[in-house]
Amino acid sequence: MGKATLTAVFADSNSSIMNVSSAHLHFAGGYLPSDSKDWRTIIPALLVAMCLVGSVGNLCVIGILLHGVWKRKPSMIHSLILNLSLADISLLLFSAPVRAAAYSRGVWDLGWFVCKSSDWFIHMCMAAKSLTTAVVAKVCFLYASDPAKQVSIHNCTIWSVLVAIWVIASLLPLPEWFFSTTRHHGGVEMCLLDVPAVAEEFMSVFGKLYPLLVFCLPLLLASFYFWRAYGQCKKRGTKTQNLRNQIRSKQLTVMLLSTAITSALLWLPEWVAWLWVWHLKDGGPLPPQGFIALSQVLMFSISTANPLIFLVMSEEFKAGLKGVWKWMVTRKPLSASEVQGAPAGNTEALPDKIPSAESQTSIQETDRHGFPNSSKENTDKAVAPTLPDVQQFWHERDAVPSAPDNDPTPWEHEGQETESYD
Repeated sequence: MGKATLTAVFADSNSSIMNVSSAHLHFAGGYLPSDSKDWRTIIPALLVAMCLVGSVGNLCVIGILLHGVWKRKPSMIHSLILNLSLADISLLLFSAPVRAAAYSRGVWDLGWFVCKSSDWFIHMCMAAKSLTTAVVAKVCFLYASDPAKQVSIHNCTIWSVLVAIWVIASLLPLPEWFFSTTRHHGGVEMCLLDVPAVAEEFMSVFGKLYPLLVFCLPLLLASFYFWRAYGQCKKRGTKTQNLRNQIRSKQLTVMLLSTAITSALLWLPEWVAWLWVWHLKDGGPLPPQGFIALSQVLMFSISTANPLIFLVMSEEFKAGLKGVWKWMVTRKPLSASEVQGAPAGNTEALPDKIPSAESQTSIQETDRHGFPNSSKENTDKAVAPTLPDVQQFWHERDAVPSAPDNDPTPWEHEGQETESYD
């Protein structure tokens, strides 16, 4: 949430929280003074754990998607899922550690710039994810309407959509950047949302419109298009020719719908706390500190849940993960022992060792005339060499994964493949 209207509790020069102040303060940057040592230990521990698990999962998803870009031209859905993962890993690497540090301290000692940019950066990434979900729902509906149709989208169009998403997402939370700053209150350095009197009406409108623009409207659009996409998947049934494309279309719709529902449920407590704070009246009940802290944890848990959903529910991502692993293994340099004992089939590693047809004939002649008493085993080795083209064939099958295994998101390329089977 980044802000909380609370009854501040502060004390002596050691910054212990003892005395109660009647002033209502809008805390920013994740700074939430608390006299509970349990909350100041549990919340940072949860954030650090989610940061580690989520970073590994998002790196796997990003690696699979980038490997797909290296193999072929990226699709729109491919690019949008990559955009979601980049926003997730940005939150986990740059924002979660700051929030963990802010919760664990009784004073703000992270500096003016972190105070000013922390809430803005978090809400920019979350807004980008929300807008991306709405766009990917529309693209998913277009694909579900005719999964056998191959849609060619220029890279310029993909980049334009992604840039537009991030520009809009960076502009929406700008008021938080303008009014967040550090202040001394009761002898303690704090990160606050300091709104001047002339801007109070504007910020009141902002507190009401921002959840509608960032959460409610994108969620409604995504729900509408996912509902229509799922209806298309059920309507087509199993009586058409392109059955494989329809099955993949349904799997894609269910996977993306699961990410949207999970994100909405985990993000909802944060918006309840937001509206509670922004519409708090004098003398009204304050939101509990535990509820505010847990709503923040649930918001960051979205970045951990999304890659797990992709890797568990999508067969393409599972196959892509295996393909990336095989690619990493085959790219490793050989050790000295492996080079000395390299198999005969490794024609790329030792191209000069492959004997030609003429050299094999000369070897046979030498064995017949020059060494009549040679063993039969040596003669068989010289007479029956492994052909270079056969070696190359088996080497490519072992070293290079097949195209379907390495295609994490072949959702927009299945038309040609199905036609070939037909």
